[in-house]
Amino acid sequence: MEQTPLARLKMLIVDDEPDNLDLLYRTFRLKFQVLRAESAMAALDLLDRHGEVAIIISDQRMPEMLGTEFLGKTVEQFPDTIRIVLTAYTDVKDLVDAINSGKVFKYITKPWNQQQLQGVVQQAAETYRVVKQRTEELRRSLRRESLFNSVTTALRESLDYRGMLQTLVATLADTFAVDSSLLTSIENGQPLYPAVLHRQPDFVADPTFQEQEASIPQKILQAYDLLQPEVQTMQRSLQGPNGEDRTCVVVPFIYQNDLLALLSLYRESQEQAWSQEDIELLEDVAEQAALALSQAKLYQRSQQQAEQIRGELAVARQIQNNLLRQTMPQVEGIQIQACCHPAREVGGDFFEVYQHPQGDLWLAVGDVSGKGVPAALFMASAISVLRRELAQEISPEPEEVLHNLNSTLLDDLVSTNCFITMVLARYRPQPHQITYANAGHLYPMLWSRHPQIAMQEPRYLKIRGVPLGILSVWRAASETLPLQSGDIFLLTSDGVTEATVREQDQLPGCTTVTRNSEIFLQQTGLWKLLSQEQQSLDLKNLLVRIREKTVAQEDDQTMLSLEVL
Repeated sequence: MEQTPLARLKMLIVDDEPDNLDLLYRTFRLKFQVLRAESAMAALDLLDRHGEVAIIISDQRMPEMLGTEFLGKTVEQFPDTIRIVLTAYTDVKDLVDAINSGKVFKYITKPWNQQQLQGVVQQAAETYRVVKQRTEELRRSLRRESLFNSVTTALRESLDYRGMLQTLVATLADTFAVDSSLLTSIENGQPLYPAVLHRQPDFVADPTFQEQEASIPQKILQAYDLLQPEVQTMQRSLQGPNGEDRTCVVVPFIYQNDLLALLSLYRESQEQAWSQEDIELLEDVAEQAALALSQAKLYQRSQQQAEQIRGELAVARQIQNNLLRQTMPQVEGIQIQACCHPAREVGGDFFEVYQHPQGDLWLAVGDVSGKGVPAALFMASAISVLRRELAQEISPEPEEVLHNLNSTLLDDLVSTNCFITMVLARYRPQPHQITYANAGHLYPMLWSRHPQIAMQEPRYLKIRGVPLGILSVWRAASETLPLQSGDIFLLTSDGVTEATVREQDQLPGCTTVTRNSEIFLQQTGLWKLLSQEQQSLDLKNLLVRIREKTVAQEDDQTMLSLEVL
């Protein structure tokens, strides 16, 4: 607070004796603005007209009321005023009560010592100055804290970037009692329109004023150093509704040398001039708001990018889904089912069903390591190469196909530290044989649902080699098995068997594997679910049942079955 000279402080002297009043006036008139009153009632009237004074010197013995009684009436309205009583020795008891209640700063006995009185007044003036300074600092601090809390609350309650701007403008307009306010976002040195506008209901803005107000951001930007912007409030002239000159205050919102917005505040009344305190407070708020706006803008951009990515992934999911067989070949005497459910928008699991012109039926389930887009890209490549290999003029052997797949994809898999597990099976309707080769994938399951054969434990086909993309040359044995009516050949991915099962849904009698207190379904748990199937096998329904018993899907889930009717 800027210090006020002693000569500018106001003093009120009250005494019903004119001689004492004149003496006090002559003593202090050179250092203070002195107001005089010959009675307590006259003094109260002066305070009503002139407002707060720094010091009141009052006689104790006056006709209408005692000095301590008069001073007590001034405490509530003017708590910072310093009060001094002139009294005789006989009034000590009243003075002690007044001092103890905080109504009187000092008392001077009559007749007073001139030097002593001047010393007390000097002390009173310094005390008043300290009290006012601290009071003002506290008031400013409270105002600043209140405004910051209001702005912070308003920003936190905003749902989006545009809503944040509107809330911020309304909050500042109410706090600083402005008639019109305009917040213009700045992007790459250019104003973004429409700007956020806030006006008081009774404010009238004619077209001339509106045009001037709208042109301010562009005019300031033309003279602004965007490379090294300064957090400095600027004042611009605007023409009021009646043609009079008015001042508009423009506050830049800057964060890390990035000019984010310009806030223009306009007051119609000339009596409400912008004080230095208002300017400093606005700049402090602008600094706080700029950080919030920067974060909100970053969040808005991330949301837009996320929305764009979600849209692109939705298209990718549809494309990936279209790569899989949408309809199964119709082969007499067998039924084929397949389903695939990625853990994310796209995944690395895939299946293939291909009917060779010579009559062979090819089945495959593969799993690319990892998840998401990288796995999906390798999945698309694997399906493309697999279909090319299966389309040879002469139907090949399963192990030859996997060998060729490994050779084709090896460099890309090794360079990205990926691999592919896959089971590839060839079914020949005549003589009802299936031949499979396994590249590091889960064991295929084979069992019979023939009505004359009791349902027993499935056979796990355990001939297996390493995954594709591990060795430069892939080699592994294949196995050929005869199939009979009622036999079911099932291929699954590890997203099914490693589904995390809730403890209360753990299937009784099945072997489980735990990791970090999680229980996996495993192939034994899958078999328990399969054995509960009363009707014909329905893979989609089975996958729904599995998902109902799992906490969350953490990996792609794929199943493919061939059933001999």
